[in-house]
Amino acid sequence: MKINDSYEEEIMFSQNDVEKFAELSGDHNPIHLNFEFAAKTIFKKPIVHGILVASVFSKILGNIFPGEGTIYRKQSLNFSLPVYVGQKYFVKLIILDIDRFKGSAVIETKILSNIEENVLVGEAIVYNSKFKTSI
Repeated sequence: MKINDSYEEEIMFSQNDVEKFAELSGDHNPIHLNFEFAAKTIFKKPIVHGILVASVFSKILGNIFPGEGTIYRKQSLNFSLPVYVGQKYFVKLIILDIDRFKGSAVIETKILSNIEENVLVGEAIVYNSKFKTSI
């Protein structure tokens, strides 16, 4: 793996995903679950929990890019736009920097709308032997 390597994936969340996450997390904020409540907000309909959206980074980092053996050390998150149930979004990860001595990398993490607007942007720091220099 090298700087500027990237990974992209399409994602979509269902209302069932949101309800399961609410049960697991204990976050029953009506902005996520109550259509009547959400209709009175700036969003006009329920939005997906931000942390549920961000959890796709963990799935990708731990299983695909860089994959098995990844230790997730740090994640910054900037929530720019809401995510709605049943809409397509795109995940994009790009390796920004690699420390071959430590076996770590800084990876840009993004969720984009179908018109390529930034929905969620951040950076992850991960460790993985794929980044380490062999001696």
